[in-house]
Amino acid sequence: MVAASSNLPRHEPAVNRENFFIDERLPFAEGRFTQDSRRLFKPHMHRRFSIGAVDTGEVIFQVEDQAICLRPGALALINPETLHSCNPSSARARSYFMLYLKTDWCLQVQQSLWETEVFLPVDTSLVEDEGLHRRFLDTMAGLMGDTHLMAKEQLLADMAAALFQRCCQTGRAAAASAPHIAHLKHCLAGDLEEDLTLAELAGYLAANPYTLLRQFKQATGITPHAYRMNCRIERARTLLQKGMEISEVALACGFFDQSHFHRHFKTMTTVTPREYQLNFVQ
Repeated sequence: MVAASSNLPRHEPAVNRENFFIDERLPFAEGRFTQDSRRLFKPHMHRRFSIGAVDTGEVIFQVEDQAICLRPGALALINPETLHSCNPSSARARSYFMLYLKTDWCLQVQQSLWETEVFLPVDTSLVEDEGLHRRFLDTMAGLMGDTHLMAKEQLLADMAAALFQRCCQTGRAAAASAPHIAHLKHCLAGDLEEDLTLAELAGYLAANPYTLLRQFKQATGITPHAYRMNCRIERARTLLQKGMEISEVALACGFFDQSHFHRHFKTMTTVTPREYQLNFVQ
């Protein structure tokens, strides 16, 4: 995996910089953040569904026979196998994000919303919506930052669902099915040291992972990742009370390192792991 920092720079550096994200356990998504670039693209296409956003600067987004001015606050949407290019509108450099999503994964998200057997293309190339633009940037920061895979997957699925609901011509809503909530809770509470994905959990239940995500949120009010994080913190409390070293607790509960553990533990308890432990171990 190659990932950028979650604290993505907001100012243009002196030279072009490129950051890419791809993880073999989330093979359906590839992210890109390019800073201060004056490089030009020839017309090209992708076999994946693509989403682009300008962070700074301005570009001319050429898609088929349309020329669209793309500025911060809007999203460029590119259906698979659509000829396009996206280049600066002037000599000024631009910074931008791109997200490439495999269409079979997009279909799974769409099937959690509607009854469809084939990928539904979006019906617009430009979405001017500050809320969706901010949601996309937040998703990209999460995708390219340090967080659990399930959280990245949930961000992607929720953002994609919001876009498809806004930009696709649809038929009937997906029929409701009996959720496997109790079984999923059991899976989420076990093997806390593992960094699981929704797709892996759904495979155990022979379910669409994004239908399962929606059902779980409806039934519990929180996402599967939030539920699993609460299980991690509860387990951490027990281990801290027993006097286990904080670094060992972090790894046993599935945190990347002690700093990652410290941040989430304090967020949920208002105290640091050390402060908590000292109340039980003298």
